[in-house]
Amino acid sequence: MSGTRLFSPFEMGSLALRNRVVIAPMCQYSATDGEMTDWHLIHLGNLAMSGAAVLTIEATAVLPEGRISYGDVGLYSDACERAMGRVLDGVRRWSDMPLAIQLGHAGRKASSEVPWKGGGQIAPDSEGGWKTVAPSAVPFRDNYDHPTALDRADLARVRSAFVDATRRSAALGLDAVQIHGAHGYLLHQFLSPLSNHRTDEYGGSLENRMRFPLEIFDAVRAAFPPERPVTMRLSATDWADKGWDIEQTIAFCQALERRGCSAIHVSSGGLAYHQQIAIGPSYQVPFARAVKNNVTIPVIAVGLITEFEQAEAILTMGDADLVAIARAILYDPRWPWHAAAHFGEKVWAPDQYLRSQPSQLRHLFDRK
Repeated sequence: MSGTRLFSPFEMGSLALRNRVVIAPMCQYSATDGEMTDWHLIHLGNLAMSGAAVLTIEATAVLPEGRISYGDVGLYSDACERAMGRVLDGVRRWSDMPLAIQLGHAGRKASSEVPWKGGGQIAPDSEGGWKTVAPSAVPFRDNYDHPTALDRADLARVRSAFVDATRRSAALGLDAVQIHGAHGYLLHQFLSPLSNHRTDEYGGSLENRMRFPLEIFDAVRAAFPPERPVTMRLSATDWADKGWDIEQTIAFCQALERRGCSAIHVSSGGLAYHQQIAIGPSYQVPFARAVKNNVTIPVIAVGLITEFEQAEAILTMGDADLVAIARAILYDPRWPWHAAAHFGEKVWAPDQYLRSQPSQLRHLFDRK
């Protein structure tokens, strides 16, 4: 029996989790034409040994033009599916950690350089760049190329692409799908009045701005096996005047709950270049708390959660049901091991690593 919330088991629909530590999706910008490479096998295989509850594959584009950068992973072709399948086979050979995938479309923030080369947008007529699309012809920055506003045929194509990628995810045996509705990417662009200037049924009122993201959710939920969870990641605020905010987020989360969403992953920001973020430890947790107070489905908190007691406090205070870590686990790929040692709890580790266990921590590793 666990003595902490962090290492207590949790069920998300039919998905049984050993603890409450979620590995958030983290772009690696290391794919070739949307296809995973050996880097992904190394990266995901390493994280799958961490003892966390679930590992989420990075933002995976449903269309080539939906990639954030030319180095992004996609799931829009047989070649992409085969490459991902190879990586998943390698990971699963040595770990039984549940594997989720984040499906998304970058919209106007696509066609970007990889972060270590500056991360700015690449012009459509330059190598590695392409024309971007968005709800409205409003660029992310004034000096960026103006995106093409999506028409009805385009919207149908994007919906179909989400369905296709979802079906490929199911065929690959992935345990859950997370829809990317955060960080200023396409679905967030529909939600925010700062980026959505449409005058049809997909723009204007909150109901209209929620329409396309909800259509995507419905399509994904219908295409994924009903016993497997479909969740959504949201930015709770744009951190900008007259933008998307927590009140609108709560309304959207309630609509998602009514449609059968399995969990909400609460992040923030990314849509407005002029955003003013008050960054600090747990800076997004109040948004998770606000959402949790207004829905009954599980809520996941994320954002500068780095310390063991900090993560436990978020759960014991009822601010969220699970905590997601990202950069902290890149820095310390055995973060769950160390958290378990700190609290005197158990955590899974592969047989090959058992002898790494110090004698004073002989009960750390769970062999179940």
